[in-house]
Amino acid sequence: MPFEKILIANRGEIACRVMKTARSMGIATVAIYSDADVGSKHVQMADEAVHVGGAASADSYLQGQRIIDAALRAGAQAIHPGFGFLSENAEFCEAVQAAGLAWIGPPTGAIQSMGDKIESKRLAGLAGVSTVPGYVGEIDTPEQAVEIATEIGFPVMIKASAGGGGKGMRVAETAEDVAEGFRAARAEAKGAFGDDRIFVEKFIVNPRHIEIQVLADQNGNIVHLGERECSIQRRHQKVIEEAPSPLLDEETRQSMGAQAIALARAVNYASAGTVEFIADQDKNFFFLEMNTRLQVEHPVTEMIHDLDLVEWMIRIAAGESLPFNQSQIEHEGWALEARVYAEDPLRGFLPSIGRLSVYAEPEGEGVRVDSGVREGDEISMHYDPMIAKVIAYGKDRQEAVDRLMGALDGYVIEGLDHNVAFVNQVLGAERFQDSRLTTNYIAEEFPDGFTEDHVGGGEDEGMLIALAAQVMRVNEALDLPDEDGRYTLMLDREIYRVGFSDSAEGVVVSVQGRSGGEAELGLDAARWQAGKRVYACDLAGRLLVLQAVKKDLCWTVSHGGRSVAVTPMRAEVAALYHYMPEKVVLDTSRIVVSPMPGLLKSIAVSVGQSVKSGETLAVVEAMKMENLLTAAVDGVIETIPATVGGTLKRDEVILTLS
Repeated sequence: MPFEKILIANRGEIACRVMKTARSMGIATVAIYSDADVGSKHVQMADEAVHVGGAASADSYLQGQRIIDAALRAGAQAIHPGFGFLSENAEFCEAVQAAGLAWIGPPTGAIQSMGDKIESKRLAGLAGVSTVPGYVGEIDTPEQAVEIATEIGFPVMIKASAGGGGKGMRVAETAEDVAEGFRAARAEAKGAFGDDRIFVEKFIVNPRHIEIQVLADQNGNIVHLGERECSIQRRHQKVIEEAPSPLLDEETRQSMGAQAIALARAVNYASAGTVEFIADQDKNFFFLEMNTRLQVEHPVTEMIHDLDLVEWMIRIAAGESLPFNQSQIEHEGWALEARVYAEDPLRGFLPSIGRLSVYAEPEGEGVRVDSGVREGDEISMHYDPMIAKVIAYGKDRQEAVDRLMGALDGYVIEGLDHNVAFVNQVLGAERFQDSRLTTNYIAEEFPDGFTEDHVGGGEDEGMLIALAAQVMRVNEALDLPDEDGRYTLMLDREIYRVGFSDSAEGVVVSVQGRSGGEAELGLDAARWQAGKRVYACDLAGRLLVLQAVKKDLCWTVSHGGRSVAVTPMRAEVAALYHYMPEKVVLDTSRIVVSPMPGLLKSIAVSVGQSVKSGETLAVVEAMKMENLLTAAVDGVIETIPATVGGTLKRDEVILTLS
């Protein structure tokens, strides 16, 4: 046993993930927690827990000395930093080791050199790693940035040297974009990392984000575990990851892996780290950065290699050597991961804060869920809005995709907004199924954002209505049939007639719409599984998972990222609804409200000032991200009831226009 007890200097999902492995190794664990995390899952899961400060990260999870003191008092021999927070903080790493504790992560030198994007690009070039054309050095002014960008050639990427997670990054198509993006990226980097150094590099058109997992011990043995593709991103934040990449062939994989190993060796790396590349559609690839800590998406690599990366981080920190070499490493099957966030896709993916009033994680063959929450837990404004990661394994990509979509269909989350429907629509799209991916995928497929039209039944409406009818029938929620033996359902003021035809093989549900068109759905009765909210059935030999929720007389059925809300009623009553007046929608274009709970960081206007549509009015900060609020129409600022520095509730009025 490498250690008897370790402290995990993190919270939530990753803390629980490390504890799970430590427990399987017979190692006791110590959790740390803030005021906001009293009674949280990771605290309850640990063998013991230590309070380290206030709710804000700066008052708790970023208090390095308090964390070290907690480890010493608890008798821990090592600290695992997880990801985020202090995981790539060289000073914290040094302090941990100076206190006589083992650091379950890379050497300080590797953290320092790879944590600085400018220095990491320079070292990568010296190690013979292919790098993106750009200016390797600090840029001091917008004018200098424009000059450099013009020389490189548009489009360019403006990046913070200490950046990560999409913060301090802007794509610029013109000189004007560069000047504006430089100022914005610099301010964001200063606030997020305390380091406002900026550099500029060429932006690869239609890029794919591919990364290599490396594993290195302290005795000079280094291997790579193949690649992960993380091209499905939103605002530079990964949403879906998979291993292997559908783009790479074996020759490109080995070439990319060899360069990753060369860089790891050049910085004397030891632990589980990731070398990230950007690739074009012709498989040309360029070094992006190296993340020296454990990646959020590491489970997909674990599943195709049947390997526990956290276990090997612990063993390497204890001085053990890798018992395998590169020639012994093979992958089998395919794995995908979807990040489930507390956010509202219908409101520009703004973070959602609230309590998980109903929460049940999916299960099934090849399905794994890494989470740090339980039913009743609160998603706080103080931390990242990720609820969980859902991972699915299959013998090939299609089976893994199908299993992941089924798992998401069976994931029950109520009490706050989340992105499950959005992610499932991405997975089910023809372009994703065909592996035609780029980091621009979401922006290209949803140019106007994710809207109510995406949530509705769409082309699947007939199938969803048929499923809703079957759910109601199973739950005896249908009244007596009409004279023709059919039942009447109402959807968005439209009438649908539903009939059932039973046989020994199952049931055929037919749906007739107002236009006269009819759809049929054949369900295998033997594979119809009814649960409290989650149902499963066999549709043409394929297992189909859906959710159904009843509120009053209305049933909402969801599958594949789409849903319908139908109400059973008598035909003569339903006919009356078609003639009722439409609801009047209030004009809110002249009221600016906070889209989420957060801090009002600044107001850019004053009462009586004229503004134009699109002009920035205020900045709200929540979950470590700044959100710019702009004018929807031209007007004059009439009132400003909110106060800069104050805490805002969701939909609280900040200012009004006349």
